[in-house]
Amino acid sequence: MGYRNKGYRKFGKKYEKTNFGPKPVKEGEEYEVDIKELSRRGEGIARIEGFVIFVPNTKVGDHIKIKVTRVAKRYAVAEMVQ
Repeated sequence: MGYRNKGYRKFGKKYEKTNFGPKPVKEGEEYEVDIKELSRRGEGIARIEGFVIFVPNTKVGDHIKIKVTRVAKRYAVAEMVQ
């Protein structure tokens, strides 16, 4: 059994523990963000402290209020709040 799916990542010839640290967003919380770019799937991308948040049905330049619906290791998904 190897290091795959155990929180390790291969850097060159050896494996090192990945540590993404605490997330700057929490599931269920609301934030005001600016959509800066679009993903390949057409979702708006916002960032909070460099942490990527995907927001569907938005466009570049939107200043919106969002509610985080899912938080993963390296990104979050949110929905627009009216």
